[in-house]
Amino acid sequence: MKIKLAIIAFTLLMLSGCASLLNRSVEKVGERKVEFAMTRHDTQSVVFENGLGGRMEWWEKVLPQISADTTTFAYNRPGLGASEATAMPRDGAHIVDELRALLRGKGLTPPYVLVGHSLGGLYMQLFARRYPEEVSALILIDSTHPKQLEGVGALENQSLWVRTALGIMVTGVAEEELALLSRTGEQVLSLPVPSNLPVFVLSAAEPLTEHSSVADDANEKRKDIARLYPGAKQMWVESGHAIPLEKPEAVVQAIREAIRLGKNKQ
Repeated sequence: MKIKLAIIAFTLLMLSGCASLLNRSVEKVGERKVEFAMTRHDTQSVVFENGLGGRMEWWEKVLPQISADTTTFAYNRPGLGASEATAMPRDGAHIVDELRALLRGKGLTPPYVLVGHSLGGLYMQLFARRYPEEVSALILIDSTHPKQLEGVGALENQSLWVRTALGIMVTGVAEEELALLSRTGEQVLSLPVPSNLPVFVLSAAEPLTEHSSVADDANEKRKDIARLYPGAKQMWVESGHAIPLEKPEAVVQAIREAIRLGKNKQ
């Protein structure tokens, strides 16, 4: 089940320590200090958004392959890593507008190739729907569904293990984001689907072998994310939820293809 896999992957990443990312920096951008990793080339920008409580180290196996010849931007949201916290609500609308202002503050002009993992995928869906003219392609990596926590997938239906782990690990900003996840989903679905936007949906194939009503619901929502975007290309990756760490080559391939197709919007 997606939440359980996310907790396990997050735990392993934190226990392994934070690897060093090239071009990591902490700077004041606008009114807050932000931790980010950025490379500049004469290309469109590929922008990465982390999952729930995740830090930009999730992209440590992807960034080196893309940033060698492409402008890239990965960062930690307010209150995560060395990024300064904010008092603004942690729903998708605020997070998207903060990211948009941050990109402009660093001189990165649209259109962008947006790459989001897990909850970051939900935020990137909102960015693409809210500002479609600023997005050239959208890559969703085992993305959270706008109705992820509705129906069978509601938190109260999760196993005791998952609910206990969430209570221990998901604290602070992550807890605030989780509490507003359904509001973010409503924000996504209240806006039209962008037309003529290349969308790539990378979905974890390993959970398909699990058998429970909660797992079945999560897997059906994986399929439905592609249905939300007519014409989207869905790829089932032989991986758990942590695709950027387990199968980075699948992410790199999707980004390369998105860049090629996204150039048509420039």
